[in-house]
Amino acid sequence: MSSESLKDTTAMPVVGKPPSAVTVTWAGDHRFDGQRKSGGPAIRMDASGQTGPSPVDALLCALAGCTGVDVVDILAKRRTPVQALSIDVEGERFSGVPGRVTQIHLVYRIIGADVERQHAERAIELAVTKYCSVRDSLDPNMPITWTLKLNES
Repeated sequence: MSSESLKDTTAMPVVGKPPSAVTVTWAGDHRFDGQRKSGGPAIRMDASGQTGPSPVDALLCALAGCTGVDVVDILAKRRTPVQALSIDVEGERFSGVPGRVTQIHLVYRIIGADVERQHAERAIELAVTKYCSVRDSLDPNMPITWTLKLNES
């Protein structure tokens, strides 16, 4: 199948942001290194999980990182900066082939003296449902749930 036949003519035109372009290079065994075509740092993916996250783990990391950026930005705009943030992600997988991700749960652990629960919850909700481009690139019918742990040690 040619690349021309893969084009989706019904897609909305991209306005403002240029296309993302990466190169992924085989590094032996089940390892691949990916980076922007324009250069910069590379990430290692390893389906064996020995030298980097698997491609599916990298997908889950991308979702957490994307929503995390939005949460931090939203709370900063409220003048309630985050002091620390970590996100645990679990992706349920289909038992057959391909072992696609069928649902995802994120646990946001936010520490911030002035961060109020309702504002943190709203920031997470907006990140997951409105702002995260990674989330919007996934199957819209895939359940993605989340919980918040605020100022817990």
